[in-house]
Order: sequence, then C-alpha cells, then structure tokens
Amino acid sequence: MDIAATAVIGGSGLYALLTDAEEHTVETPYGPPSDAITVATVGDQRVAFLPRHGRDHRFPPHRIPYRANLFALKQLGVRQILAPCAVGGLRADLGPGTFVVPDQLIDRTSGRVQTFYDTGAVHVNFADPYCPVGRTTLLTAAESHGIAAVDGGTMVVVEGPRFSTRAESRAYTAMGGTVINMTGHPEAVLARELALCYSAIALVTDLDAGVEGDHGVTQEEVFRVFGENTEILRKMLLDAVSALPATRDCPCASSLDGIQVPDQP
Repeated sequence: MDIAATAVIGGSGLYALLTDAEEHTVETPYGPPSDAITVATVGDQRVAFLPRHGRDHRFPPHRIPYRANLFALKQLGVRQILAPCAVGGLRADLGPGTFVVPDQLIDRTSGRVQTFYDTGAVHVNFADPYCPVGRTTLLTAAESHGIAAVDGGTMVVVEGPRFSTRAESRAYTAMGGTVINMTGHPEAVLARELALCYSAIALVTDLDAGVEGDHGVTQEEVFRVFGENTEILRKMLLDAVSALPATRDCPCASSLDGIQVPDQP
C-alpha cells in the first residue's frame, strides 16, 4: 500500500493530531497496532497518525505492541516517522516545558522484543539512532514557533512503568543521560530494521527524582505539563511533516543494504 509517506507516533497526552482524517485498521503478523491509524493530507504530504498508547491510553509502556505499530506503518507506505514523547529532565537546566531533539539513546529496558528478525544475521547499524534529516526538520519547525529546542542529547529509556529512584536518576545522569523516558526503545531500532527514518522530539514534563527538589515525579505532573504544551507541539509537528523532503537522502533508507534479510511472518 502507498497510503501515507510520513507518520507521527503520538505519546502520552497526544492521542489525536489530524482533522478530516480517514481511519485504517491494519492487521500485522505481530497482532494489531495500538489503535486504528488515521490518515489525512497535511500540505503536500499524506500523513498517518498512531497514538502509541492507544486513544484511551490502555497500553502502559511495557505492553505497547511496538512491532505491530512499526510494521503497520510500513504496510501503509510510511518511510519517515516523527515521534513526540514525554520525558523527564536529567539536568537541572532542562526544566518542564523544554523541548529536546535527541541524537543518542541508551537502552535500559528489559524483556522487550526489540527485533523483527529471529533467524539469520540481521545486524543493523544503530550508532546514530535518529534520522539527521528528521532532526533538522524538527529543530527548524520549533524555531519557527519561537521555541529554542535543545539540539542533541541522550535519551535514557527505562522499563517502567514506575518512575526512577533518586539513585537510579543520578546514575543515568552520570552515564551521560540528558532526558529519561519509557517508550523510545525498541521503537527506534524497529524503525531502523525496516529502513524507516525515525526522529524523536521530547517534551520535558518534570525534573527526574535525583536531579533536584524534595519530591519525586508524579503522573499528574507529567500529564499536566504535557497538556499545557500539546497545542504548540501539534503545530510544530504539522509544520515538520509538511517540510520533510519527499526524496530521502539519509543513511536510514540504506540501513539494510548488504544484509540478507530473512522472510518475515
């Protein structure tokens, strides 16, 4: 199918993005995705939107059907993905309301299936987990709305669904983490295994427990800050998808070149 070339995977608090959209129910070898996928025209682009947790937030981070989500988007013809998400700040200068466009990732999850390939030798290059073109497009879109998004940083992805202890939070900062989240992996590597472009934009909703302050992170705080920034995030995403080039000139498209890929289910 060639229904949409670009997709947005919405995180906590972003359960809808497009207006006048048509719904597509997609079946995959990995089960159904988190929800029906909506598709609409934005500028000259056909854009798909998938709420990562489902529209009713029924999937916690460790239960999201990541493989089904990415495979369903690929089936619709998607080649480029923008992935907004809520994160905690691991540095005192990254307070609530800060936008970060990360360029690195540290996986601290456990037990999640993080590959489509259970046979053969499919070792994709993941040194730079995010698409450079997508990152630049997101930064430009943020700037056009007067948002000085942080260019670069390392997203630490933890298993969840609990928040970190203070000691864990400090350890993640010491290992070079910039922000912390529960959904950025295996989403990014699954996109790479399908030769899709994938770029994240992270909204800091809180300072993580070990950074400063006398209280830990609360779910209410995360949802409140994300809600306060949803409209500006929506505008930035719509600008970014309109600006993405139709022709890909980045390493993502060739990530499977030279690899003998086994048949998928």
